[in-house]
Amino acid sequence: MTVIVAGDEGSPRLDRVLAARLPELSRSRLKALILAGQVSLRAEAVRDPAYHVTAGDTITIDVPEAVPAEPAAEAIPLKIIYEDDDIVVIDKPAGLVVHPAAGHETGTLVNALIAHCGASLSGIGGVKRPGIVHRLDKDTTGLMVVAKNDMAHASLSAQFADHGRTGAMERGYLAFAWGLPHRPHGTINAAIDRHPHARDKMAVRPKGREAITHYEVQESFTGRDGKPVASLIACHLETGRTHQIRVHLAYLGHPLMGDAVYGPHFKTKANQLAPGARAALEALGRQALHAFLLVIEHPRTGEIMRWESELPEDLSLLGDALRAAL
Repeated sequence: MTVIVAGDEGSPRLDRVLAARLPELSRSRLKALILAGQVSLRAEAVRDPAYHVTAGDTITIDVPEAVPAEPAAEAIPLKIIYEDDDIVVIDKPAGLVVHPAAGHETGTLVNALIAHCGASLSGIGGVKRPGIVHRLDKDTTGLMVVAKNDMAHASLSAQFADHGRTGAMERGYLAFAWGLPHRPHGTINAAIDRHPHARDKMAVRPKGREAITHYEVQESFTGRDGKPVASLIACHLETGRTHQIRVHLAYLGHPLMGDAVYGPHFKTKANQLAPGARAALEALGRQALHAFLLVIEHPRTGEIMRWESELPEDLSLLGDALRAAL
């Protein structure tokens, strides 16, 4: 679809201009298309709904064909750690999106779960997110628990909302970060909200939602100059905000290695790595974050259940390469 800005749409904002000119598409649909990179100006995608356009601009909107409202079952292999009649625990690989969204209507964890669990998931937690009570970023690996019935969904949702403040629930992550924090352990208590300009990012903002991350340095690694260049940090969440660990460690001055969103200005740090470590980082192609620990109270039995996941091969190779340079 193509829209030429007339200048009389009542606002210069991209989303409002499109809403005025394309009444057949809802505002939420238009926003999703913008954020997914489906809207272009001068052959370049514009991902900011608040971007100001001017009269005469030609805007191109790539509207994907309609897809079924309910995700379809897809035979996607899953690494299942535990399963019973109420829950399933998986070890998510990098590159797997958790639930369908604009730009990722298929090939998601939800599609795989529907194929694995069958009709039992339908209606639990919403059409697009059946059984999902928490999520990991597309390129973050590690442990996730999914509800298989309404009872389990209600119990797990309550546990994740409480974040272990009054119960046993615990989530632990391992992160390879640039540099070495001044303190070997500590707490980052900094509210998080949408970035004021880049709407696909989060940021520490005073009026954001409460966000608390506890961290402890596990290892440090020196660079070619003999100074600390990176560290392995264990993080435990007391809240569950979008991109929380990535935002908090960047706020601390130690963004995740390989994080193109929150640590692009640290790319030159790679020059301080030994050749093997630099090659391992380049091969990684994602943020170095892994959900290694999950503790929950079983929704039906009340049993405290604990799972741990070893670092995946790409992060294990990165760690070995960093240690080899010591």
